[in-house]
Amino acid sequence: MLKAVAEEGYDTPSPIQAQAIPAVLDGRDVMAAAQTGTGKTAGFTLPILQRLSEAQRPNGRPVRALILTPTRELAAQVGESVETYGKHLPLTSAVVFGGVKINPQIAKLKSGVDILVATPGRLLDLHQQKAVSFESLEVLVLDEADRMLDMGFIHDIRRILKVLPAKRQNLLFSATFSQEIRNLAKGIVNDPVEVSVTPRNTAAATVTQWVHPVDKSRKPALLSHLIETHQWQQVLVFTRTKHGANRLTKYLEGQGIEAAAIHGNKSQNARTKALADFKNGDVRALVATDIAARGLDIDQLPQVVNFELPNVPEDYVHRIGRTGRAGASGQAVSLVSLDEKELAGIERLISQRLESQTVSGFEPTPGGGPKVDENEGRPARPPRRQGGNRNGSGPQRSGGQRSANNQRQNGEPRGNDNRGNDNRSSENRGNESTAPRRRRSRGGRSRTGGNGGAASGNR
Repeated sequence: MLKAVAEEGYDTPSPIQAQAIPAVLDGRDVMAAAQTGTGKTAGFTLPILQRLSEAQRPNGRPVRALILTPTRELAAQVGESVETYGKHLPLTSAVVFGGVKINPQIAKLKSGVDILVATPGRLLDLHQQKAVSFESLEVLVLDEADRMLDMGFIHDIRRILKVLPAKRQNLLFSATFSQEIRNLAKGIVNDPVEVSVTPRNTAAATVTQWVHPVDKSRKPALLSHLIETHQWQQVLVFTRTKHGANRLTKYLEGQGIEAAAIHGNKSQNARTKALADFKNGDVRALVATDIAARGLDIDQLPQVVNFELPNVPEDYVHRIGRTGRAGASGQAVSLVSLDEKELAGIERLISQRLESQTVSGFEPTPGGGPKVDENEGRPARPPRRQGGNRNGSGPQRSGGQRSANNQRQNGEPRGNDNRGNDNRSSENRGNESTAPRRRRSRGGRSRTGGNGGAASGNR
């Protein structure tokens, strides 16, 4: 393992690794709070690999360590770490998630794996088909536990816990130790060692953050201007919705900027290809929804752009956590229009006032600029008269009906980016990147508060 670590260029453990690795090696249960990019994945994969390699392997090569993650991308990332650090060890591993065919995964499990990385939905499907057994399980890891709760996987996690042996080591990693996380931990960890290396909801000190005020209608043009002016060769751009990501990708490509979109409507193969093209430099701009906020691990990513601010302030921290990783420096830029009120909540959360820089030629107008055509990302045309009546009194559809029809024509599901994509069939159940629909009270108040709730809750 030391050889594998040295081959990756590491010689000193990060703070989370220095605290977590000894506790895991001692066989203790661990609750660790660490922001993304702090090296927490190696903090549990390295000691697990050592413990499994030193212990006697049971007959039949059953699953001995189970690592649960909320998204496909995070599962693939953790699986890569297990392979990288364990490449000189006689241990096998597999990664299973939904959105891809289940039969190859069943075949892989039949040959036996020591370490299994999985998303909850697909794991339950596999267990139901008796493709995986946990009789010899020694270690359970819940990675990004807070994200699992946010995405509604608590019932799946409890179903999984019921089929695991009672005697096991438990490792719970989370960005925060909220009360919900502690309630979850009560039924999982036993006398845990608590490790916390970063204050709650703070961005990495290596990330420089600022805001560009701009009219909503001019955001695409400003983004293109920034990419070309600063010669950004690799930039991760966040939008709120899937179709917004598609529109922006099409716009950037029209400006001669290689771009690709990654979100919940994309097939797993398309998402994997987009990420690979971005990493190897074939794509300059990767446009993503919050599905990617915690599941992407890109070495030396220099730029993150919030094309739109997230509805939930905590998601801002996870978005910009894609840059400034492992001690490297990074920049996080937010394009903010006058109607986006979420900025104040973000600044309160991170206890920091973000510097505002106006770009020459893109100064915001007092009225916020012209209305944006949602289908084209440009100022909308004046409305046509309806029914041929010159005074405009012909029959017209209501705004709400027109909006719904536009959504259907464009293939856009109702609701926000995190709705409607968690296909729970046995073949596709693992689309773990989307949250199940939540019921709202008649009062219409959003769970998130502020103006962001309207985007994610109103029917």
